[in-house]
Amino acid sequence: MSDHNPRRTPTPGRARKRAIREQAARAGVAYSVAARHIESVGLQPGETLSAYGRTIYPIGFDPHRQLLVERRERRSFQERVADTRRASVLPDGRARHLAERFPPSRGRAGTGVGALYHGEGREDLLAMVYLVVAVESPGLLPDVGDLAWIAELGEDTALDTACAEVDREARRLLDREPLMLWPVIEEALAIAERGADRRIRQEAIRQTAHVRAMMTPRVGYAGEPEVQGLPIAGVRQILDALRIVADDGHAPGTRVRLLTGPDEARLATIVGARWGAPGPPAGYLVWLDGATAPLSVRAEELVVLAGQESYPR
Repeated sequence: MSDHNPRRTPTPGRARKRAIREQAARAGVAYSVAARHIESVGLQPGETLSAYGRTIYPIGFDPHRQLLVERRERRSFQERVADTRRASVLPDGRARHLAERFPPSRGRAGTGVGALYHGEGREDLLAMVYLVVAVESPGLLPDVGDLAWIAELGEDTALDTACAEVDREARRLLDREPLMLWPVIEEALAIAERGADRRIRQEAIRQTAHVRAMMTPRVGYAGEPEVQGLPIAGVRQILDALRIVADDGHAPGTRVRLLTGPDEARLATIVGARWGAPGPPAGYLVWLDGATAPLSVRAEELVVLAGQESYPR
């Protein structure tokens, strides 16, 4: 009896070609470039060189954060407009918007990575940094009327585009050491309190009171007086993730493996981005599994593990 439906004979190289096409689509590069990536560094299915692609909300190990992210994606149009209206108000409205948009998270158990996007006073520090930008570089501030009009679209990324220069400068300020950043914030608050903009003046007065509270020693867990520190690491991570929305790259919390050096093939977690010229990060701070401190690496030295993004963007 003849077989009218013979089994198709697998074509040699079909799986490889499919993997190359998928890599090309994922990284946004030509087929030939994707083929070289796979051949040169041995990319596994679903993996991507960190110099390509984008991860905004890495799939983490905090189910509560994942719930918040998913809930935010299901907002109605009216809810999105209400949020973008708030986000269009600098400095405090945008600060609250970003603190909620990128909620706290934590690293995978056993990796040594602790809290991410965290810290008491994240919203306040964001507002303070935006106030510094307003005082030091007022020309970077977008027109209030333009922001109000854009906010009616209900699209976060439209506002991000309008505020891109302000956001970049805010992130750049946070590269300063805390001891250098404090005086800059205090001076900017003092100037803003005497400024002509009523809203900026009121926010500066509020933040000045908050700074004084932060600088007042309080009794810690060990019974010794301590001063609350600035949540600089968590706010950096918020602004890193925000910039990645527009410039591509991989947000803190993304799982990677190293390609070169003495730590080749070891797994790690991205905990920060290093920015240079406009565009994706030039490098990352990564926390090797089991390490006690972060390591600085170039973008081309990392592979992003498969299945990192929480949802397609």
